[in-house]
Amino acid sequence: MKRVVLIGPECSGKTTLAAFLAARFDAPWTPEAARRFAETTATPLSVHSVGPIAELSMALEDEAVASARADSPADARTSSPALLIRDTDLVSTVVYSYHYYGVCEPWIEAAAMQRRADLYLLCAPDLPWTPDGIRDRPDAREALLAEFAERLAMMRATVVPISGVGTARSAAAEQALRTLLGR
Repeated sequence: MKRVVLIGPECSGKTTLAAFLAARFDAPWTPEAARRFAETTATPLSVHSVGPIAELSMALEDEAVASARADSPADARTSSPALLIRDTDLVSTVVYSYHYYGVCEPWIEAAAMQRRADLYLLCAPDLPWTPDGIRDRPDAREALLAEFAERLAMMRATVVPISGVGTARSAAAEQALRTLLGR
């Protein structure tokens, strides 16, 4: 299974692109774990939230893979689904943990490396920032983009930068996946 992750600072179009690519390639996708966690907890996020967010991210990925395999035709169950789209992964958890708290639990960094995706689409913050009650760093988006790029380089991840608006943005993301899949 090829894993593709939409990654980058807040309000950079990750969720929109993840949904678009999942529909375009008829692939399962996972929602952003940190957002899901933040929307379901009554307490403010803290350094103590990072571990549960990481665990949720891994569970969402594992559930999507298991579900895709279970939904495969009987003769295809021995092979993995071709593609999984993720709206962020553990790399985001690591970057944000360092960004907000200055630390990250070593097991999360190790798991991020172990679960490194086949392709990261690094979304530029060239879209308007929209407050939504969870997003809180409109002035830090360029700094966060650099932190994501640095972390992905440290991991020797395959990265395609995604920028632009509208169809230019979605076409660039689609082309990156076609290249990955050899289509």
